[in-house]
Amino acid sequence: MKQQTYVIVGAGFAGAKAAETLRAEGFDGRVVLLGAESERPYERPPLSKEYLRGEAGREKVYVHEDGFYEQNEIELHLRTSAAAIDAAAGEVVLDSGDRIAFERLLLATGATPRKLDAPGHDLDGIYYLRDVEDSDLLRARLDAGSGHLVVIGAGWIGAEVAASARMKGLDVTLVEMTEVPLERVLGRELGTVYRDIHVDHGVDFRGGVALERFEGSGSVERVVLSDGSAIDSDFVVVGVGVMPRVQLAQASGLEVENGVVVNELLESSVPGVFAAGDVANAWHPLISRRLRVEHWANALTQGPAAAMSMLGRGKPFDNVPYFFSDQYDVGMEYAGFPSDWDEVVFRGDLASREFVAFWLQEQRVVAGMNVNVWDVNEAIQELVRSGRPVERERLIDTDVPLEELAGVATG
Repeated sequence: MKQQTYVIVGAGFAGAKAAETLRAEGFDGRVVLLGAESERPYERPPLSKEYLRGEAGREKVYVHEDGFYEQNEIELHLRTSAAAIDAAAGEVVLDSGDRIAFERLLLATGATPRKLDAPGHDLDGIYYLRDVEDSDLLRARLDAGSGHLVVIGAGWIGAEVAASARMKGLDVTLVEMTEVPLERVLGRELGTVYRDIHVDHGVDFRGGVALERFEGSGSVERVVLSDGSAIDSDFVVVGVGVMPRVQLAQASGLEVENGVVVNELLESSVPGVFAAGDVANAWHPLISRRLRVEHWANALTQGPAAAMSMLGRGKPFDNVPYFFSDQYDVGMEYAGFPSDWDEVVFRGDLASREFVAFWLQEQRVVAGMNVNVWDVNEAIQELVRSGRPVERERLIDTDVPLEELAGVATG
């Protein structure tokens, strides 16, 4: 029999975990992993937190130890990009013009930061954080321990960078178009909690205002906002979201809509071509609609799930989306679906920043977030997954174990 070849385009977290899974499940054909960067696969969450602050070295961010790919006969090609997919021929065309024939193909091309086009956007000293090289450049600025950083965008990346910079002793101004951080995701009340966390740690928070322009001679020196105010700055970090890298898929005739459109088995509109991670807009059985998730945990689980589907042993991918964030001494975990909600209720004390928040829709938990409260996220995910109505009074009563409400076995 002809040896089969499975190609993975994108050597990030999802791609690396897919390759690992193929070998762990006994696939003995060729596994080819293509990565555009010069580094072997690494994880991104530390890039805005402990790695950025210099508390973790480069070896802590890699997905696998040095030598893993050789030992498992995974052909890792760095500084290598795919230019096209010739689906009819079953070949990936590389930028070099070389072709690799495949029986199965996985797109794990990730996402790229959304860029600003405001006047002055091309000045030096304006940074975006996506890869380890970006983090290295910012780490050098933070290591100086002084200067004024302006962060544009108070989403998770912007908020984590702002926290890391304050922890390193820099003056920080955090600018956000909504009134409070993360308002679109968490709502006004939870966003206010995160605003106050940053203000308490000395961040100058500017909410409800947009960026007007950057000013400077060669390098950025000021950030001018839509209310007419100007902020002196030594450097700027922009964190206003990401866009899925769909250019390869789109040019190759795959269905694309807010990512590569895939079914519950993560297979695209072209049979034998799959997608996972930030780039995959996947049909989700629990909510009967497509969902694209940009978080670490999704790459961790969706890459292996796609590998199983490539092997013909896949199951519908129905994980409840999960992410985490650490800012200063406040850690959180969130599980659930971006959705409309009727109300947000709290279990615990917001003032002490030890609580669990629940987003409810018709008495059903659609999402939950535990803040400095641990070992409850499994129960939260089960509450979301079950779709069962829950009595509000029992949900907020700290004397009622969440495991009991969720029906999660303990002990």
